[in-house]
Amino acid sequence: INQAQEFDRFEMPVDEAIEWARVNGQPYKEELLNDLKRSGTTVAKDLDADELGLAAEGDAAVEKVSFYKNGEFVDLCRGPHVVNTKEVGAFKLLRVAGAYWRGNEKNAQMQRLYGVAFATQEELDQYLAMLEEAKKRDHRKLGIELDLYATSKLIGAGLPLFTPRGTILRDKLNELAQSYRLDRGYQKVWIPHIAKLDTYKTSGHFEKFPELLRFTSTESGDELALKPVNCPHHTQIYASRPRSYRDLPLRLAEYGTCYRYEQSGELFGVMRVRSMNMNDAHIYCTAEQFAEEFRAVNEMYLKYFKIFGLDRYQMRFSTHDPARLGQKFVNEPELWKKTEDMVRQVLIESGINYVEVANEAAFYGPKIDVQVWSAIGREFTIATNQVDFAVPARFGLTYRDRDNTEKTPLCIHRAPLGTHERFIGFLIEHYAGNFPLWLAPEQVRVLTLNDEAPLVEYAKSITAELRAQFVRVEGDWSANPVKAKIADAEISKVHTMLVVGQRDLEAGVVSVR
Repeated sequence: INQAQEFDRFEMPVDEAIEWARVNGQPYKEELLNDLKRSGTTVAKDLDADELGLAAEGDAAVEKVSFYKNGEFVDLCRGPHVVNTKEVGAFKLLRVAGAYWRGNEKNAQMQRLYGVAFATQEELDQYLAMLEEAKKRDHRKLGIELDLYATSKLIGAGLPLFTPRGTILRDKLNELAQSYRLDRGYQKVWIPHIAKLDTYKTSGHFEKFPELLRFTSTESGDELALKPVNCPHHTQIYASRPRSYRDLPLRLAEYGTCYRYEQSGELFGVMRVRSMNMNDAHIYCTAEQFAEEFRAVNEMYLKYFKIFGLDRYQMRFSTHDPARLGQKFVNEPELWKKTEDMVRQVLIESGINYVEVANEAAFYGPKIDVQVWSAIGREFTIATNQVDFAVPARFGLTYRDRDNTEKTPLCIHRAPLGTHERFIGFLIEHYAGNFPLWLAPEQVRVLTLNDEAPLVEYAKSITAELRAQFVRVEGDWSANPVKAKIADAEISKVHTMLVVGQRDLEAGVVSVR
């Protein structure tokens, strides 16, 4: 490092680079270069799975690629790099882990090195301290210790089972979402968990989720699939009757379950699963109504942030790449420009902190990913807000406007808490299991100083009275020492403890801890 070895950047025509990879026995680099030449990207999820790594013929999407040279070592790299090794700063290698090539479990397994670098040692030390705290708050550890969810090899990977305590968290989040639904004019709907495969071919999701969980009906011969999203079903509720501009905006909401076959290497506790639930909604509106509807959704996010004590957040505004129209994005350049301009204007007028990122939009329109930071500074993506000008047209959705012409509505996809599995995982880490009173699975535990009958009966009467008031309360009137009872309640992250002894019994009171 102290030798200040330089990193020299140079470029090479893409065809020469492919030949360099072939001659130097670099099959993985050759595969990436083929993809760069064909499609201009190496991101596997953005490419046709059947073409990954195959030799590309014809015109190149990129003419040149960059290399870096350090002494005798030469390698393909997008960069950028520091000028020399002395500028590396403070760094630390963290761990080594296995990873499937391009995230596909059918490919060879690679060794991946994880490391971090910062400009100063102080910044590195702060980051490492955050990682240590994150280990203590890891939702996979606390979720099991606090009896919030369980996993089963028999049931399958990525399919968490929520216990009674964990189900309370799910129910309270749903109640919160339902209160906002009623207040803002959303209408509740219900849809089945399966659909004909043609549904997703029409919507375009078949291409996005090629490994749908699907099966064939033995009776009709129809190809069916477990739904990866809710929106195609909701389009058919819209389409079930003629619509006028007077019916819009139409806000359809549902607590829905979706299924996606995530790669085994991508599964992560309850944050990345194969069965997920969300308070999903689709708002069908006119172009004139869009700004107000989109603004209202963003304001809903801000209210949620306040409820959960999230002081640091950012909206990540994802736009399309004009070069990828007809590939990654629906080929409607005018609609892309129009909807992106509308979203940008709403964000600016609302004074919301946002960053704009190209080439990350949904295939059917621009979107906003909601980034939040937990109490210890870890960044999470918890929700999304998407504009859709393509799927309504694909399903032939229309409304009759004031001038008696038929027009296609815009659709806003919104799920302000994201999937509840992921959000619960975030909340476990954010609160370190110490949930606020309204959310705590066990709000109160009544503890007795001993197990004498009069004291136990008094404690039971307090417990019954609290339950009658819909307080989530449990009791511990065992013969264990009170210090042990308190320690057990603290381990279980009980919000409030009520300790009762002989004096409390005589005075008809409790001691709050």
